[in-house]
Amino acid sequence: MTIRRLLLASVLIAAPAAAQRVAPPPPAPVDARVAALRDAALDDTLAYDLVEGLTTEVGQRLAATEAEARARTWAVARLKALGFKNVRVETYQMPVWLRGAESAEIVAPFPQTLKLVALGNSGATPAEGITAEVVVFKTYGDLVAAPAASVAGKIVYIGNAMEPTQDGSSYGAYGPARFVGPGIAAGKGAVAVVIRSIGTDKHRNPHTGGTNFPAGVAAIPAAALSVPDAELLERVAKRGKPVRMKLVLTPRSGGTGISGNVIAEVPGYDPKAGIVLIGGHLDSWDLGTGAIDDASGVAITAAAAKRLLDGPKPRRTIRVVWFGAEEPGGFGGRDYARVHGKEPHALATESDFGADRVWRFEVNLPVTATAVGDRLASALAPLGIGRGTGVGGDGTDVGPMLALGVPAVDLNQSGLRYFDTHHTPDDVLDRVDPAQLAQNVAAWTTMLAIVANAPEVLGTVTPRK
Repeated sequence: MTIRRLLLASVLIAAPAAAQRVAPPPPAPVDARVAALRDAALDDTLAYDLVEGLTTEVGQRLAATEAEARARTWAVARLKALGFKNVRVETYQMPVWLRGAESAEIVAPFPQTLKLVALGNSGATPAEGITAEVVVFKTYGDLVAAPAASVAGKIVYIGNAMEPTQDGSSYGAYGPARFVGPGIAAGKGAVAVVIRSIGTDKHRNPHTGGTNFPAGVAAIPAAALSVPDAELLERVAKRGKPVRMKLVLTPRSGGTGISGNVIAEVPGYDPKAGIVLIGGHLDSWDLGTGAIDDASGVAITAAAAKRLLDGPKPRRTIRVVWFGAEEPGGFGGRDYARVHGKEPHALATESDFGADRVWRFEVNLPVTATAVGDRLASALAPLGIGRGTGVGGDGTDVGPMLALGVPAVDLNQSGLRYFDTHHTPDDVLDRVDPAQLAQNVAAWTTMLAIVANAPEVLGTVTPRK
């Protein structure tokens, strides 16, 4: 016995019994039918076919535009052809925002052209643009702390240091620069805002996305610079000379338009057991074709539900919703809750984080359904999916239903590549890995097979905060 092993043995002998590691409980048994559905889904091709079809036959799908309307028509036809029941569209009205001309250049001290895109809900410059001095804030926090006098009459730049994270937490950490930074700058008197894109790539592809202005604060021009151009602007500013920028952004309001949710169902045999709500969002930003955000999500959930549709009728009805108008502010999710919020729901969950493999799941289930989470852990483990320690319940579209106390199961995809492409012109089909997409379908099929047939009562829960 080596000295290292002797030392280890002495430590174990001396340690109190209570301090020694307790063996975990044995895993819950996996139902043979669930295992068979899971394993067969690893060869799924339907999800990729749906992503390919939506991105090829419809393309970009800006909310409440003619393109999103074509996407709804396409979706209804495909879902009916796949055999889903009760396929319909539920429409609602919403404001329309349309992109215009976009350009920027540093005019002094070192003239440079820059790559940028307007943020959703951005105000507009005059057609000839505006030229003003730039004040540089390396972080969102620096802007918040700045006195209004340092901002008034200037173009504000907001930087960030976003890095890839598997769980996507960097988006929450650095996203406020886009979500609310322009509104804060406008409130301090800025004439325009440019931010470093909320992204983890190094390409000259700027990332768009929505921003919001507080009530009573007029929208100002707001745009995102590509990451290399943001770094260039910061280097220019470090030279210590005043920086002036010319900015042209001419988005416009399209008035009131129509968006809608496409709904399809796998009917269950027990209407009292509640509805399992799943889906993703049908709309996309207008720079790419929305392959990862979120054609993949609607395809994954529909392909998984189709596998239950083709088998014995599940206990619970599975309702697949392809939500409209998620990108400009979650209009589809709110309208769904308005229309269906009083119906009994056993679960609500969505896929809206790309197409890379699921690596973790988390739940928010009532105590009476603890065993459901245990069965999920056992059945998902062969797919390389572990159980997280957090409370499940995430997603813009299902958020309004979760807020009502509907239970949740989150199937978390890897975010290590997601923000390289998110909201950019690169959000196209070739960013989708068919093998990883199929692993998603297998995970969702497994989850649906367990949850939709669970004998436990899936009552209300305390929503995640």
